[in-house]
Amino acid sequence: MNHPSFADLGVSAPVVNALSASGIEMPFEVQSKVVPDGIAGHDVLVKSPTGSGKTMAFALPIAERLDTKDRTPAALVLVPTRELAVQVAEDLGLVAAGAGLRTAAAYGGIAISSQAKAVERAHVLIATPGRLDDLAKRGAVRLDHIKILVLDEADRMLDMGFRPQVARIVRRLPQRRQTMFFSATLDGEVAELAKAYTHNPRRHEVHVETPVVEDAEHRFHAVSAGGKVDAVVKLLEGERGLTLIFVRTKRGVERLADKLKARGIRVVAMHGDMQQSARERALARFESGKVDTLVATDVAARGLDLEHITHVINFDPPNDHKDYVHRVGRTARAGRSGIGITLVQPEQEADVSRIASRLRLQDEYSESGMRVAAPTVVYRSTRGRKSMLYRPPRRRA
Repeated sequence: MNHPSFADLGVSAPVVNALSASGIEMPFEVQSKVVPDGIAGHDVLVKSPTGSGKTMAFALPIAERLDTKDRTPAALVLVPTRELAVQVAEDLGLVAAGAGLRTAAAYGGIAISSQAKAVERAHVLIATPGRLDDLAKRGAVRLDHIKILVLDEADRMLDMGFRPQVARIVRRLPQRRQTMFFSATLDGEVAELAKAYTHNPRRHEVHVETPVVEDAEHRFHAVSAGGKVDAVVKLLEGERGLTLIFVRTKRGVERLADKLKARGIRVVAMHGDMQQSARERALARFESGKVDTLVATDVAARGLDLEHITHVINFDPPNDHKDYVHRVGRTARAGRSGIGITLVQPEQEADVSRIASRLRLQDEYSESGMRVAAPTVVYRSTRGRKSMLYRPPRRRA
């Protein structure tokens, strides 16, 4: 059976080239199912777990359907957490740039004034409901030109108590728009939300088996924000080989690398803003052992395949279980053992617990002394095996 290419799905050459430049050549199942309907302008209702490739399933229709002359913002992607907002903005930015579109992210934790100007100029806005609700109330952003609305991880938004903010935001949008609705479940309250916000949607379901890094030892360490660097230095002073440290942002990579150098650690940095020649030099020094620590973003480390990485440290926790496997999978290769260590701040415990539960690492997580959130477990048969979906506990609005 021939698998369709991105071009076969209706994706234009400039966007295909942007994907290829980032090492993305063939679509995942959810992309093959959703992208044609999305490009055609249909509302879509998608049951798809985190880690299935769904970001590109809505990013590609956005890139194809918007025009650089559209009044801004023209597309809105609502996500439940700031971590997901950062990740979606990074992934969506890859294809948006190929189409000549500007993107911006709005989320809590930083000054609202610093985001307002970028939000106003962006063709595509990725936002958490709370921060966007604040921006809209202040008149810092207009939403009456939105052509495409994406609700990503809608079940988590409900679980976190964001339904009132989402409702206020949607009331500000044009009634005639395209809505793309993504959720790991489509039952109960999620189904009610989907019915309220979509019109004659095309429905798609995707099932993904949870991968496991079987030969790695998994550890989770509780840390404070101010104690993260000290925790990393202590880990690096132990017995180890080559160590790969993942940081979420490019600036964060540079900051951590500078702090580790000041502590006497032999370290190099690697991220997407570096020229290819500089990235190759950094990787060569790391691979040869001239430096034993590499600090990198997920995108920069994509495809990294070295046999002698003994430790992977998640300085910033991964966004989801797929990113966890991508990161920790850089160790324990070619029959060797390895150790994956994730640093967890108090406000990150619920999200990291969710990832651990999805990967069946609850025992390893509980050994850290942090509480494992009680999951709602749904088992379904996938080729004779059982897979687990996790729904975090609902918080009151």
